[in-house]
Amino acid sequence: MKVPASWADSVYIETDGPWILPGGRLRKGEDEVGIRLTNTMSGRIEDFEPLNDGQVRMYHCGPTVYGYAHIGNYRSFLLGDLLRRLFEFHGLEVLQIMNITDVGHMTVDTDDAGEDKMEAAAKKEGKDPYEVARYYEKAFFEDLDALGIRRAGGYPRASEHIEEMVELVSSLMDKGYAYLSDDTILFDISKFPSYGQLSGKRIEDLQSGAGGRLSEEMLAAKRNPGDFRLWKVDSEHLLQWDSPWGRGYPGWHLECSVMARKYLGDTLDIHTGGEDNIFPHHESERAQIEPVTGKPFVRYWVHNRHLMCEGTKMSKSLGNCYTVRGLINEGFDPIAMRYLLLSGHYTAPLNFTKEGLKGAWECVTRIRNFVRRMEEAAAKESSQSDGGVSGAVDTLLNDFTEAIDDDLNMSKALSHLFDFMRDVNKREPQGEEARAAADAVKRADQMLGILQKEPAGGDDAEIDALVDERIAARKARDFARSDEIRDELTQRGILLEDTKDGTRWYRK
Repeated sequence: MKVPASWADSVYIETDGPWILPGGRLRKGEDEVGIRLTNTMSGRIEDFEPLNDGQVRMYHCGPTVYGYAHIGNYRSFLLGDLLRRLFEFHGLEVLQIMNITDVGHMTVDTDDAGEDKMEAAAKKEGKDPYEVARYYEKAFFEDLDALGIRRAGGYPRASEHIEEMVELVSSLMDKGYAYLSDDTILFDISKFPSYGQLSGKRIEDLQSGAGGRLSEEMLAAKRNPGDFRLWKVDSEHLLQWDSPWGRGYPGWHLECSVMARKYLGDTLDIHTGGEDNIFPHHESERAQIEPVTGKPFVRYWVHNRHLMCEGTKMSKSLGNCYTVRGLINEGFDPIAMRYLLLSGHYTAPLNFTKEGLKGAWECVTRIRNFVRRMEEAAAKESSQSDGGVSGAVDTLLNDFTEAIDDDLNMSKALSHLFDFMRDVNKREPQGEEARAAADAVKRADQMLGILQKEPAGGDDAEIDALVDERIAARKARDFARSDEIRDELTQRGILLEDTKDGTRWYRK
C-alpha cells in the first residue's frame, strides 16, 4: 500500500506484509458459497464481493483517545481484525484504515451536546489536550499489540484533517444540504430522504421524539430536530481552527467521512463499528458524504452487538468497565481476552466475565499444547497408520474455513477445531502425520491469532533450557536446584510432566 507523505506524522504505517495462505479461495465454482456477512443496511446476510477484484477497502471506527479504551471497544476492533485475517486468508489485498478521534466527540452523542470529551479530559488531568491524546493513543496501540490485533495500514488523526472537513462542510452548504444557525453549521436531514435507512429510524420519529431530549433553545436553532452539527464556532474551546464561519471545531461525524474518502476512495467495501455507532454516527457519516460524491458511501456495513460484563452493562460505578491493561494486571492473559471476545457471534450480545476468561485460557492452552505435542511427535519415526489423520486434516480445513466464511460463525469453527484435536489425539500420530496435524491447526490460526503471539511464561527456547537444567540437576542429585526450577516454572504458568520418554512441559 502506497502511503501519502502527509501521513508521516499522523498515522502508524505497517511495515510487515500480510501472511497470505496459498490456496485461499473466495469462490471456486458456481456451487461453492463464498464469504457471507450481515449487512446492517439491508438487515440480511449477503454474499460479499469486493468492488475491485482482489482488493478490499475497509474502514473502522477507532478510539476517542480521552481515556483507556474498554474491553467493549476491543470487541469492535477485533471484528475488524478477524475480517482482515479472513480476507487475507483468501488471498485478497486489504486496504485498512482506522481513525483516531482527538476532537469533536461530545459527551452526549445523539444531540452534539455536553462537552468535548478531549477538552473535558484535558481539564480533569490539567494537561494540554494533545498531550492527553498522545498518551492514550500510545496506550491504545499497546493494547492492540497485546491482543494480537494486526496494525491497520494507517491511523489518521481527526485533528490533522481539519482542512478537509472545512472543505466538505463548504461543499454541503453550496449544495444546500447545510445551513448556519447562530454559531453552528447544521446538516439539514430533510434534504437527504434516506436518512434513517441504516439505523431503521424514521425522520418523523426523530422529530417527534426530540422534544424530550432537546432544550427549547436547541430546538429553535434547528430546521429539523434531527439536524446534526457539522461545525461549531467557539473561540473558547481548547481545540480550535480557522474556518469561513469563525474559529471553532468540527462535529464528530465529519472525521470518518473525510478520512475514509481521502485514503480509501468515494465508496468503501466495508465499514465496521459497534452497534452504538449506527446512530447517529454512521447514519450521519453517509448523509454528509453521499451528496458530495454522488455515490454510495459503503457497500457493507458490519456492526457487532453490545458487550455485557459480568451480566450487566459496563459501568465504572459497578466496577465492571474492564480495560485490557487492568485485566493483565489481575493476571489474565490478553490472548485469553482475544479468544473470549472472538468466540461469540458478532451479531449477538456477549457476556464477558472473569470466569469466562479462565475458560478461554484453558481453550487457548489446549490449542497451543496440541501443536507442541504434534511437533514433538513429528520428530519421531512414523508408525504404521491408517491414513486417518490426512483425511481429518482435509476435513478440518474445509469445515473450519466454511464456518468462518458463513458470516464469521466462530463458535462452529472452533467446534470443528476441537473435534479435530480430539480425533487426532486418539490416533497418536508420529512423523509426517503429526506434522500435518500441527500445520493444519497453524493454518486455522491464520484467522484465530492464538499461536502467533509469544505466549506468557517465556519463549519455548528459554523454557526448554530451564527444563534441561532441571534434568541435569536431578541427575546430579541436586534436588534443591531441581525443585527451585520447577517452582519458577510453576509461577510462570508452566506445568512439568515426568514420563518414561522424558520431561514434557505445558502451559496452564
